[in-house]
Amino acid sequence: MLAVFDKTVAKSPEALQSPHSAPSSSALRDGFLAKHFSSAHPSAVTVNLGSSGLIAYSLDNQNPLLPRLFAVVDDIFCLFQGHIDNVANLKHQYGLSKTANEVIIVIEAYRTLRDRGPYPADQVVRDMQGKFAFILYDSSSKSTFIATDADGSVPFFWGTDSEGHLVFSDDAEIVKQGCGKSFAPFPKGCFFTTSGGLRSYEHPLNELKPVPRVDSSGHVCGAIFKVDSETKKGSTGMPRVGSASNWSSDY
Repeated sequence: MLAVFDKTVAKSPEALQSPHSAPSSSALRDGFLAKHFSSAHPSAVTVNLGSSGLIAYSLDNQNPLLPRLFAVVDDIFCLFQGHIDNVANLKHQYGLSKTANEVIIVIEAYRTLRDRGPYPADQVVRDMQGKFAFILYDSSSKSTFIATDADGSVPFFWGTDSEGHLVFSDDAEIVKQGCGKSFAPFPKGCFFTTSGGLRSYEHPLNELKPVPRVDSSGHVCGAIFKVDSETKKGSTGMPRVGSASNWSSDY
């Protein structure tokens, strides 16, 4: 799976940009990275998100234990890879039908957050037990919601291209193609949102600090983000707004 977002939708952390990364092509210009993804995965489907970016996926050569799913509900696009163990409990929690699968659960969890749900975002992701990575884009608010499980069970990478576009994929070579050395594995136990950036859902009260990632040649290659046990967030609560307001901007 692949997602490329414009920096107005998903701002890349500065630490992800490697000082040793040679200028690379824009991941969005002329559909460069989507074409590269399609050449590597001939049956790939690409969804153009206009000025916000694009998402693409393929069902070929997938791990049967970590299948890929895609769904669109009310202008919310979601790519999911892996599985959730407590599907039955989450279906009941969100009032979903028996036929709902993991990708539908993620979309409904996001809608619950967006529409003033009772739970903080970190708890919503923490409640998902299993091996997974997902990429969600809400075209109505131009918001993203991206996460992996606490063990990093699904290979998942992110990077930034020469124009600041943020790239996500389960294929490291695809991210390298678009981002050069400005990429890294997506941090375990974390989630990323448009307005909140990168956060830990395992340690929601702590800040995250970047640690330079050095490749086999000794070059800085992006950064790994780790929980800073000594730095606490100033506030983690949701701002209370009118019931008609859209809460997606608070994540």
